[in-house]
Amino acid sequence: MTIHLIAVLVGAFLWAKLEVEIEGKHGWAKKLPTWRIEKHFLLDLFMGGRALTGYHAWAFTFVGFAFHLPMIWADYWSWALECEILGSLMLFWVAEDFLWFMLNPHYGWSRYRQQEIEWHPKWFWILPADHWAMIAFGLFLLSWAHYSA
Repeated sequence: MTIHLIAVLVGAFLWAKLEVEIEGKHGWAKKLPTWRIEKHFLLDLFMGGRALTGYHAWAFTFVGFAFHLPMIWADYWSWALECEILGSLMLFWVAEDFLWFMLNPHYGWSRYRQQEIEWHPKWFWILPADHWAMIAFGLFLLSWAHYSA
């Protein structure tokens, strides 16, 4: 499990570095030439109130596909493995988002707060509110996968 979480964090670091290069100081694809859906009730449920952009739709799809590749290559599927993949994916995106701010020279820890980050509208304590839910559900899925295996 430890090497698994380290691999998830390394992947999050690499993806965060890529996104910092792509987005610069304009997070959530604000200045990218991509489509945006700003308001929809499903965005509150699945995106923490953030817009859905073409950039993010394809990024989420690609990373989700990449996380499933080992299962595809092994030609093996189970509920436990699917829960492990989905739990890892949730922790990946929380870590990646946090690292985007920490690695971005335009942000860092001093600017990691609600007043500075318009695309994370809902916060609880020191993290965007949806990150807490993703951490809890991701850890639940990982625990269930390891308990049931």
